[in-house]
Amino acid sequence: MISYDKLWKTMKERGFSQYALIKQYHISPGQLTRLKKNESVSTHTIDTFCRILNCQVEDIMQYIPDEN
Repeated sequence: MISYDKLWKTMKERGFSQYALIKQYHISPGQLTRLKKNESVSTHTIDTFCRILNCQVEDIMQYIPDEN
């Protein structure tokens, strides 16, 4: 599973709110909802967040192996 928990930590550390992402950077509220639920998003979305937050992919997402 891909987890986006690191995204919220990185946003907090860099002073970004969800409201700012929506209003200033035109991020769709639906995309934020998908990220909160650890659902699939496109690589374009990941690229956009990396650019806005000036961070690396590993600062916003991580792979967590299934327990199977």
